[in-house]
Amino acid sequence: MVADFADLRRKMVDNQIRTVDVTDLSVLEAFLKVSREDFVPEDMKALSYLDTDVIVFPAQNGMPACYLMRPASLAKLLQLAAVKSSDFVLDVGANSGYCAALLSKLAGSVVALEGNKALSERAAKILEHHQCDNVVVIHGALEQGYAIKGLYDVIFIEGAVDFIPEALFDQMKDGGRLVVVEGHGNAGIARIYVKEDGIISARRAFNLAVKSLPNFLKAPDFVF
Repeated sequence: MVADFADLRRKMVDNQIRTVDVTDLSVLEAFLKVSREDFVPEDMKALSYLDTDVIVFPAQNGMPACYLMRPASLAKLLQLAAVKSSDFVLDVGANSGYCAALLSKLAGSVVALEGNKALSERAAKILEHHQCDNVVVIHGALEQGYAIKGLYDVIFIEGAVDFIPEALFDQMKDGGRLVVVEGHGNAGIARIYVKEDGIISARRAFNLAVKSLPNFLKAPDFVF
């Protein structure tokens, strides 16, 4: 039996995303338009629209596994970012490009930064297939951001962190926003940072549990 992905997509929006108070019509429309199943491995397509994180790259050679964020969590963070059609966005930890594809529907242009070379190459191919012409995929160190392209209206970090590198704050435009989850598991807190007149302030938005972003984890303290 062939899955009706369009129907599953509508159910995802109605039963997962709307139910967590995501009401922004542009965000809802983006989730309806982007085929999530195209961004997961072939053997995981049946799980594309489950209310869970979906693995897109297994742990190997000392590198951790990579996941697409649970749809409802991702939608809440995108709504918090309040992306406008004129915004220039840096997507940090782009994985296979699903969030970048959603951002392509919301923003003017997007830099999708991914540290896993195989994933960045896969993301570039999928995004090209989806005609996301306003997205460029960059393979590079996530914690360094991508200053070559200049300053960003929105920096969106796809994963839970222990800290935010100064390099990312430095790449925010005045009036820009940075959206991130700080802390892990049930202790995770979604925050939005805003830069005004060169000064950065933070606002706590809501509790949220998402997968960790390894590049932004503190080394465990040594205990005797």
